[in-house]
Amino acid sequence: MISSPPPDGIVGWVVALMDALGAPGVGLAIALENVFPPLPSEVFLPLAGFAAARGEMSLVAAIIWTTLGSLVGALVLYGIGAALGRARLRAIVDRMPLVNLRDVDRAEEWFARHGAKAVFLGRMVPLVRSLISVPAGVERMHPALFAALTAAGSLIWNTAFVLAGYTLGENWHVVESYAGIASKVVLVAVVLAVVVFFAKRLSRRGQQRGRQETSVPSDDSPTEQFPAVLQAAPTERIPAVRGAVSATERIPPVHSGPVRPSMRRGPHQ
Repeated sequence: MISSPPPDGIVGWVVALMDALGAPGVGLAIALENVFPPLPSEVFLPLAGFAAARGEMSLVAAIIWTTLGSLVGALVLYGIGAALGRARLRAIVDRMPLVNLRDVDRAEEWFARHGAKAVFLGRMVPLVRSLISVPAGVERMHPALFAALTAAGSLIWNTAFVLAGYTLGENWHVVESYAGIASKVVLVAVVLAVVVFFAKRLSRRGQQRGRQETSVPSDDSPTEQFPAVLQAAPTERIPAVRGAVSATERIPPVHSGPVRPSMRRGPHQ
C-alpha cells in the first residue's frame, strides 16, 4: 500500500485502482486521463513507477499497461473526431463568431502536411496529447498509422515518467511539481495563442468596418450630380435628330447632270 504522500483525492482513487486491479488499474486511469485531460497523467505515471519500485507490480507491466491505456483513450477521442466529420465541423465553425471556414481550410492543409509529426510529438506535450486525437479523427488519418504513432509517442512519455517515479521512490511526487510547471506553461501558451487569434480577428473586423464607413458617399458627393448630367446627356437628343433625318428622307432626290431647257410652246405655235 502506497503511504507517501497520504492517498487522498485523485491519488487515493488511483491507489485504490492499483490495489484492486494491479497494473491494469493504472492503465485504466491513464485511459480516462486521455479522455478527460484535467486528470493528471503526471501524477498517475510516477505513482505507478513508485508502486513498481515497492514490488507491487512489474516495471515492464506498468509501462505496457499505461501505454495501452493511452492508446485506448486516444482511440476514443479519434472515434469522436471521426463521428463529428468534416461536414459537421465546418457547419459548427460557420456558426461561430470570429472564426471562418478559411481557418478550417488552413488547419486541414497544415494537418495534411504535418499530421503524422503532430500526432507523434503531441503525445509528449501536456494537454495537446489528448486533444490531438480529435483532428486526426476528423481528417480520417489511417487508423493503423494513428495507432502506431500514438503508441510510439505514448511509450516514450509514459516510460520517462514511470522510470522517474521508480527512481525517486518515496519522492515520486517531485515529478508532479516539475510536470505541473510544464503543464501551466503550455496552458498559458495556448491561452495566449487563442487571445492573439481573436484579437487579430476583432482588429481586422474593425478595420473592415472603418473602410466601409469611409466608402459611403457624403451629401456633397459628386455622384449625386449624376442625374443632372444624365438629364443633359446628348443621348436624349437622338429622337429629335432621328426625326429630322426622317423628314429629309421625304425630300425627293436632286438629280445631277445638265439642265434641259423647258420646251414651252408660245401662243402662235
